[in-house]
Amino acid sequence: MWDKIKSVFSSKSQTDTEEAGEKEDTEKHDKEKVSEGEEEEAEEEVDQPGMWEETFKTHADTKPNGPSSISLDFSLPGVEHVYGIPEHADGLKLKNTDGGDPYRLYNLDVFQYELFNPMALYGAVPVLLSHNTHRTMGLFWLNAAETWVDVSSGQVGVCTDVRWISESGIIDVFIMLGPRPNDVFTQYSSLTGTQAFPPLSSLAYHQCRWNYNDQEDVSAVDQGFDEHDIPYDFIWLDIEHTDGKRYFTWDNNKFPQPKDMLQGLLDKRRKMVTIVDPHIKVDSSYKIHTEIRSRGYYIKNKDGGDYEGWCWPGNAGYPDFTNPEMRKWWASMFAYDQYEGSMENLYTWNDMNEPSVFNGPEVTMHKDALHGPWEHRDIHNLYGFYVQMATAEGQIQRSGGLERPFVLTRAFFAGSQRYGAVWTGDNAAEWGHLKMSIPMCLSLGLVGISFCGADVGGFFKTPSAELLVRWYQAGAYQPFFRAHAHLDTPRREPWLFGPDNTALIREAVRQRYTLLPYWYLQFYHAQRTGQPVMRPLWVEYPEDIATFSIDNEFLIVLPVEIYHMFNQPDTFSSSDLLALLSPSQVWYDVHTFQRHDGAQNLSIPVTMSSIPVFQRGGSIICRKNRVRRSSSCMENDPYTLYVALDSQGNAEGEIYIDDGHTFKHKTDKQFIHRRLSFTANSLSSRSVPLTNIIIPTRPCSPCVSQVNILGAQKPDAVTLTATDGGESSVEFEFDPDTAVLTLRKPGVNAGVNWTLHLR
Repeated sequence: MWDKIKSVFSSKSQTDTEEAGEKEDTEKHDKEKVSEGEEEEAEEEVDQPGMWEETFKTHADTKPNGPSSISLDFSLPGVEHVYGIPEHADGLKLKNTDGGDPYRLYNLDVFQYELFNPMALYGAVPVLLSHNTHRTMGLFWLNAAETWVDVSSGQVGVCTDVRWISESGIIDVFIMLGPRPNDVFTQYSSLTGTQAFPPLSSLAYHQCRWNYNDQEDVSAVDQGFDEHDIPYDFIWLDIEHTDGKRYFTWDNNKFPQPKDMLQGLLDKRRKMVTIVDPHIKVDSSYKIHTEIRSRGYYIKNKDGGDYEGWCWPGNAGYPDFTNPEMRKWWASMFAYDQYEGSMENLYTWNDMNEPSVFNGPEVTMHKDALHGPWEHRDIHNLYGFYVQMATAEGQIQRSGGLERPFVLTRAFFAGSQRYGAVWTGDNAAEWGHLKMSIPMCLSLGLVGISFCGADVGGFFKTPSAELLVRWYQAGAYQPFFRAHAHLDTPRREPWLFGPDNTALIREAVRQRYTLLPYWYLQFYHAQRTGQPVMRPLWVEYPEDIATFSIDNEFLIVLPVEIYHMFNQPDTFSSSDLLALLSPSQVWYDVHTFQRHDGAQNLSIPVTMSSIPVFQRGGSIICRKNRVRRSSSCMENDPYTLYVALDSQGNAEGEIYIDDGHTFKHKTDKQFIHRRLSFTANSLSSRSVPLTNIIIPTRPCSPCVSQVNILGAQKPDAVTLTATDGGESSVEFEFDPDTAVLTLRKPGVNAGVNWTLHLR
């Protein structure tokens, strides 16, 4: 396969200088041929197929500049494990491609993608990480053209060879030397930026399908969540909500009063997402099209006319988002007076932005299309990146720069993390796709894109009730948590599978809501440091070889929760968990608080009502246990601290609080960031150095209403030392069966110094 690729990308150019050189060489060659009376027929150079035009089925792409390619090989001595280069529906560890197809990076609209396949999918991040017990290193191949990556074992000793080849561009490679995994993450984020800090509500649960039919349908689904006591924050509308697939519009028959609909959601402190795709219906009565055409902002075909292709609206033009003026204009279209019917609780989904062209080669754009002086072949993998950039900027601008945006994109590139979230595309309602969602999200996190998830339940096909429940339980512990389904699938709102399954789904969603303070803290750190939120085990245990190939267990940063996904039906009786990696570590089941000591594998009974989730000893996690209908409704609710003691009786953690949706944490330093520490039988809260603290004006709001200490011993008394030095007693309960000490109503403000003493 590699030889086949190299023959397609054979090296030849057609610059004026080279033409002149070729002519001179030919004349010299001809003179030499007739010397000494010998007359030989000069060999004639013959063009090879694919050198000046490529074909794909009935499609043709011209190569006006001739064929080209760039390539570079890297040898990684002492390395057996390499990761990254998403997006592929494959295991976390990259496999040896000797004798098979290389990994391909070329953003495509793929229908029902295959598992365990190096084929190209919707996004491309040309970043590879290598790891052994001594060092983690990263390679960033900065090239947006079609790229292939070959991975093979060295011929002598332990070694991995990585070969990169791109169709066009220049060799521009960054080598990130680590040596620790977190060092590589920091080095990479210094090049491409960190994960955008999302609004807190976007970390909650999202309900989506293609398509909710009309305003009445939206209202009925919204009411259904309330009737079944299941929280949600966002309801989504796919392409059918528009007027004939004209984006920035509404179907007047189905959605005649969009502001009334949005206001109804806003009254419940909920939000909506509508889809805005980058293919624009060619229609002289459509404002968006006429403006783009009149300004000359469409991508051009090789002959200089506007490039047109077929997509959802029929014949469509494709805006040139590489043009900063086009991006500026696109951003202005999200203003409330431009996007009619929009309000502050309406957010955006960019789909089909690979770009998808139904009648194009490989369902995408011809490579000889033009973005100003650049061929599409040169910048293909950047197109979706620029679409999301312009959309996110539009959301920021419409609020006067005050509100954080939320934009979901299907296509992405290195740096897309700066503009929002991604998802793993059009998966299927199959157990294998549920399992694959974990390594796909882990791979994205390794290359900077922390805000990722998979369609809960599977986009295509129809899940069984068991699969759907398991997928909700999995999605509740992945960064982006959205249910989605194809137009032709039966409805699958959480209450349609019987009361028992509804109760299980409700519990999974409520678990997500209780942990929102913890998720929010992790995303705060991700936007500051570039560290991934969802991590494979080897990142935290880089010297433990047993973790290097595990991709069905993961950590939610540090301090840690660890989670194992059971991915096949009828196997839920027990399973071995590599949850206890070190003899000195302690782990606590988050449901039962049962303690497990390290250096052992566990065989834990698993029922449909629970999945194995553990909190590591030595960590303190903040939760909100009063779950309401949306995250915004929980804004002023108190916190509960879960203090999981390690083998030495210590623990530490953090709490981070801001308004959850504006940039004031950055512009005005309006936030609370506290360090929590349990040592010598005392739990204290102190300011994190170099941060500003804004103390809430309401007394004891936000407050800590309960503290649960796991692995504790029963004290004789518990006292609180407040900021002013005064002391008071605190009520407590101790459960000897679980060794859990519960401190009730300590009455402490989360934004000030305090200490709880166990005596």
